[in-house]
Amino acid sequence: MNSVSNITTYLAEILEIPVEAVSACSTFYHHKKVGKNEFLLEEGGICRDTFFVEKGLLRMYSIDKNGKEHIIQFAPEKWMISDRSSVYFNEKSKYYIEAVEDSEVYLLNDDFFTKLGDVYPHAAENNEILLQKHIRILQNRVNALLADTAEERYMSFITMYPDILLRAPQWMVASYLGITPESLSRVRKELARKNFEPS
Repeated sequence: MNSVSNITTYLAEILEIPVEAVSACSTFYHHKKVGKNEFLLEEGGICRDTFFVEKGLLRMYSIDKNGKEHIIQFAPEKWMISDRSSVYFNEKSKYYIEAVEDSEVYLLNDDFFTKLGDVYPHAAENNEILLQKHIRILQNRVNALLADTAEERYMSFITMYPDILLRAPQWMVASYLGITPESLSRVRKELARKNFEPS
């Protein structure tokens, strides 16, 4: 499946609109190749787009005053990632969005969703549902960081991101989980002992 058909098919499916409608709005998104460790967004910049991952892996993270990274989200193929606060409120971002691997992404301007909504009102409704689901995921993530054990967080992680363990360094996974790499190693060893560790 080529790049154009992939994004059009995917967006048509999740927004429940004809493929032709996505193609008709192609002037509001464009393709970009990003190399490993290349940034799509840096702290202090304004996020203008939502990034659809065609191929590769992105991560979104912040850096605290002590220089420690905190990974907020990973985005593998067919995921979308953005700093919605920066996009919506036109404010400086607190985050970085970086390629973990050589990647290909589509940059979707907000006008893309507006244009679709003008022609297909239910597309705007479905996009709103997607945004609300994303908020729910983030709320659950905050609750997990506050209340769940490291093992519970890890099990949730491998359910959400089943192949990231093979693609991202262990320290990145630990950062996402809010634990040290050493703690992550202990969790994985304990789960392996219980025969829960994924192959």
